[in-house]
Amino acid sequence: MQPIPSTDIPQGKEWGYEVKYDGFRASLHIDVSSIQLVSRNQVNLSANFPEIISYVEENLEKYLPFLPIELDGEIAILNTKLQSNFYLLQQRGRLKAKAKIADAAKERPAHFLAFDILRWKGKTLLNEAFSQRKQKLEVFFQSILPTPTVLWGERIGYVNTFSDPSHLWFLVTEEKGEGIVAKRLTSTYIEGKSHRDWFKIKNWRTIRGFITGYDQKNGYFTLSVYKNDVIHPLGKFKHGIPDTELATLKQFVSKNGTKKGDRWHLAPAICCEVHCLGVKDDDLREPEFHQFRLDITPEECTLQTIAENLAMFPEDLDLTKKDKMFWPTPQFSKLDLLLYLRDIAPYMLPFLKNKVLTLIRCPDGVEGEFFYQKHLPSYAPDRLAGPKTEDGILQVCRDVEGLLYLGNHGAMEYHVPFQKIGDDYPDEIVFDLDPPSVEEFSIAVFAAQLIKELLDHLHLIAFVKTSGNKGLQIYIPIPEKSLSYEETAQFTMALALLLENKYPDLFTTERLKKNRKNRLYIDYIQHGKDKTLVSPYSPRKTENGTVSTPLFWDEVTEALQPSQFTIQNVVERVKEKGCPFITYHQARGKQNLKLLREFTTTSMKP
Repeated sequence: MQPIPSTDIPQGKEWGYEVKYDGFRASLHIDVSSIQLVSRNQVNLSANFPEIISYVEENLEKYLPFLPIELDGEIAILNTKLQSNFYLLQQRGRLKAKAKIADAAKERPAHFLAFDILRWKGKTLLNEAFSQRKQKLEVFFQSILPTPTVLWGERIGYVNTFSDPSHLWFLVTEEKGEGIVAKRLTSTYIEGKSHRDWFKIKNWRTIRGFITGYDQKNGYFTLSVYKNDVIHPLGKFKHGIPDTELATLKQFVSKNGTKKGDRWHLAPAICCEVHCLGVKDDDLREPEFHQFRLDITPEECTLQTIAENLAMFPEDLDLTKKDKMFWPTPQFSKLDLLLYLRDIAPYMLPFLKNKVLTLIRCPDGVEGEFFYQKHLPSYAPDRLAGPKTEDGILQVCRDVEGLLYLGNHGAMEYHVPFQKIGDDYPDEIVFDLDPPSVEEFSIAVFAAQLIKELLDHLHLIAFVKTSGNKGLQIYIPIPEKSLSYEETAQFTMALALLLENKYPDLFTTERLKKNRKNRLYIDYIQHGKDKTLVSPYSPRKTENGTVSTPLFWDEVTEALQPSQFTIQNVVERVKEKGCPFITYHQARGKQNLKLLREFTTTSMKP
């Protein structure tokens, strides 16, 4: 059953709504003696995604009461729980060598995201209503997962059905997902598109450019923009042009263009808008003509405008002075900051949403005056309002529009405490490793490696990031209200003193810089109630636009340098490698604090 494209979201109680993932449509067939991933075109994809097959094999015992079973869903490589990475999936689908497939599966494993069930205990469900099929699917996932949802580390996920389309659309657009699917709850399963029961609504990125070519053989037009006054092709499109306008366009091309073989070349003149899901490597993802733009000139169509089009900034937000330079070397503008914040928001906001926020604002860039801001200015929107205090209203960043508002007002650094709003207990433990200078960054690497070894011994899941300046910071997420600040302070002090005593020439817990004697400062005192630390993915007020960047532990080597990660490359890094902190909140429930308490108690004994 394939969803039908629609520009409108069907409304009413008879509809359910789901996230639309940009992936490969497939069915997962599970029986005692056979496990297969089969594409919509009946191609066996099992060898292409061995991690999914292996996962099912390892958990087969849980599935036995439901077999044989057939799940309908999407194979996807996820950036977030609402955003998939089709470009990586496409590369994966082209791999043939087993070794390369295995390497890719290890580096960026795929999910099978089930949204329907077609066979249950060997019985076909095609004639049952979608709502009934969905209930059975939920029962199945309740039996095999802690929670029927999409979980990191679990290769099969459950796609939830929402009753409120506006809420789901907000969630999807916040994370720049592909779109949503509306499904009639009473509908039976019908092959193909001969129905009016499933509709897909795309979260289009609308870009604008000018037409520079036409291929008479396949009917595709070339869309281009200016890049530094040079014509730069973006990709090709053909679908969506009304017949009358298509005829007029072809006539214009034949009259004004030059022909070489089957291809026509056209000087910049005709501007238009094209819907797509993305632009990468001179290729448009699912392009569809939207409209001609006779009110603009080709000179207004630049690579910068494409970047803004793809950013999908909130329409109600007035972004000002975007060309102002914020960083001198390399030259990053205010627009560069806003583009970074928009794309990194799905990864950064989970660390900001439930905590009061302290900002470092640099309205004129890193070389101008700066100031700290903890309270909400009177002119700021209510969406940023947090708890009230005697000194004023504290600020909280909950969504993309709030984050971009702050960036538009020169907020460069984002610092948060270790506890949520209204809570007196920390929800994380953090070690701040501060070397004497960036030239001694290797000492921070060594300290991080030692701490990781100790935390592994204590069976604690730890995460690491650059400070964005000259150090490293190690995070341990913990269950809510599991440890008091007094207990975490005892633990951080015990571990810091252990390292200091073992390596007195390298590490110190001395607060005064003049007494540190060129040693790395293990700042355990900073981990206290209402004290703050720079948030994951926050830009820093450094001359080269560095970012406090989450790392994979195997990256913490002597080759690591904090200057590697800037607002220019961190987004692409996350999309290529995945987010090292993506399992951060999920890890809370997996922490065993018994050994931590024993370590602290033992260390405190005389």
